[in-house]
Amino acid sequence: MKNIIVVTGASSGMGKEFLLRIVEKEKNIDEIWAIARREDRLNELKDKVSVKIIPLALDLSKETDLSEYKEKLARENPNIAILANCAGFGVFDHSENIASPVKLNMIDLNVKAPVAMIDYSLPYMKQGAKIMNIASCAAFQPIPYINDYAATKAFLLSYSRALNRELKYRGIHVLAVAPYWTKTEFFDRAIDDNKTKVVINYAAMYDPADVMKLAIKDLYKNKDVSIYGFVNRVQGLLTKLFPHSFVMKVWMRQQKLNGTPAIRS
Repeated sequence: MKNIIVVTGASSGMGKEFLLRIVEKEKNIDEIWAIARREDRLNELKDKVSVKIIPLALDLSKETDLSEYKEKLARENPNIAILANCAGFGVFDHSENIASPVKLNMIDLNVKAPVAMIDYSLPYMKQGAKIMNIASCAAFQPIPYINDYAATKAFLLSYSRALNRELKYRGIHVLAVAPYWTKTEFFDRAIDDNKTKVVINYAAMYDPADVMKLAIKDLYKNKDVSIYGFVNRVQGLLTKLFPHSFVMKVWMRQQKLNGTPAIRS
């Protein structure tokens, strides 16, 4: 039985950083199943690591593609050492400006996909296996104008922490990673350059390599949440200390948001 690591969102950002770094930690891996929509980007990974890369060009927001992953598992019956759910996207705008299909697609990829990936993978995981889910610091509070994205990440954070407890009897560990603003291609989809920008004040911007370095360390320390960066940790603490009504008010004031679809007057 071959030992594998499965990484979604592997073509860029934190998924790619995780893939490049995890091979330094895991030495008894036969294959890495790298999942993303862009097959050309996945193929580029083959020359970057010593482990065999199996590129799977799948859109995990689609049931058919999730089923394709499930069927591949049934055919090959591997041992999954690590499942890293790194795929996801967000859109920054007033909720009334975002089309329903976009919102539902976001929910499909950010919420339904990691749940399905875990459900399909668990039968192939043994004691000592690990699951990592990329949540966000946005999970700690409701955020106007990043509403739908933040809500999906709040689900993923809560789901991951509870699942970690539920899977302890099997010796399977679950980690939620809660990054702050991070330099990735996430912003290419989150921000429409033809519209007024929602976020005009970034308190900090971190490097995905640094976020993943800590995340992998926390994964092997059996932590349930990984939070990189001083600003990130302080903000997470403040969202626990202050009412969310106050936190949202501060956010709106920082970004000069007026609460209407016009964003700013």
